[in-house]
Amino acid sequence: MLRSKPVCALLFALLLSTGCATLHHSPTPPLMATTAIEAGMPRELSKTVMPEYVIEPPDILTIEALQLLPKPPYRLRTGDQVFLEVTNIDPEYPPISENFIIQLGGSIDLGPRYGTVPVANLTIEEAEQAIREFFLRQNWRASVTMSLIQMAGMQQIAGQHLVGPDGKVNLGVYGTVSVVGLTLPQAREKIESHLSEYLEEPEIALDMFAFNSKVYYVVTEGAGMGDNIIRMPFMGNETVLDAMSNIGGMSALSSKHIWIARPTPYSDEIQILPIDWVAITRQGSTMTNYQVLPGDRIFIAENKLVALDTNMGKLFSPVERMMGFSMLTLGTLRNFSGSVLSGRGIGERSF
Repeated sequence: MLRSKPVCALLFALLLSTGCATLHHSPTPPLMATTAIEAGMPRELSKTVMPEYVIEPPDILTIEALQLLPKPPYRLRTGDQVFLEVTNIDPEYPPISENFIIQLGGSIDLGPRYGTVPVANLTIEEAEQAIREFFLRQNWRASVTMSLIQMAGMQQIAGQHLVGPDGKVNLGVYGTVSVVGLTLPQAREKIESHLSEYLEEPEIALDMFAFNSKVYYVVTEGAGMGDNIIRMPFMGNETVLDAMSNIGGMSALSSKHIWIARPTPYSDEIQILPIDWVAITRQGSTMTNYQVLPGDRIFIAENKLVALDTNMGKLFSPVERMMGFSMLTLGTLRNFSGSVLSGRGIGERSF
């Protein structure tokens, strides 16, 4: 117990002699963002318009079919929807005039009275003739008219499409199309060109459903307890204040020392934009409320006092455990020794 006090005193002296930098090293932003660079940066009241959006994985596109007509001769397939009108059949039943979906197996179900007619892999004209022959076998000279309402392939074209890791969208039976690196007009033209191999002068409307490929990051230094990184989708109009509100503001671990680390393509230069948090929030200043751009890192430095307290705890926690274990061991030995001595004394008196 007496030896542990000099050890603790020695550790504390070493701690004071090395300073706080030994406990924790907090990064300081390099001063490479000149006044001229900062002056030209878009801010809350002088935002810039983003360039035309370029598609990348994992964006999600929405395709709307405006005109998708099959190239003749089109052969019916399972899932196609047709309009069928049949007259001059059983007078006890009304004429058939409704839409039908070609079912699994390639047949049209005309109901319990008539049954099913196989039409898969037939053209519209061939399907009409097959239905006439079907009723003729029942001694009815039916008049049959059929038209294609919707192709099964259209259901795979229209809707939401994820841009895969390979940069392609999947159009079902019509294959895949690479759209990575293209703008929306370019992607629409390429998809229509691809569909023209199967369809007659296809026309689609293309739009973005989810902007997933453009993001920025909010990094909160953890004051010795691990940094926290939040990946935020880039919407094109947010500022630093918007980004901070999206994460609920700063935590108790954070200081008011904040900056933006902005990547510079094709250069090793580090671009740092210091942020005056007090001016933005308390004074309504817009000078450092910069517009966030894709790839930005908004870094929130830690509170030095909290970091010091955390690292002091990390340093002395093993020592405290060792001292506690030593005290427990000594206490156990003392109790055991006292029990043994007490037992001997009782034995001697009884003897």
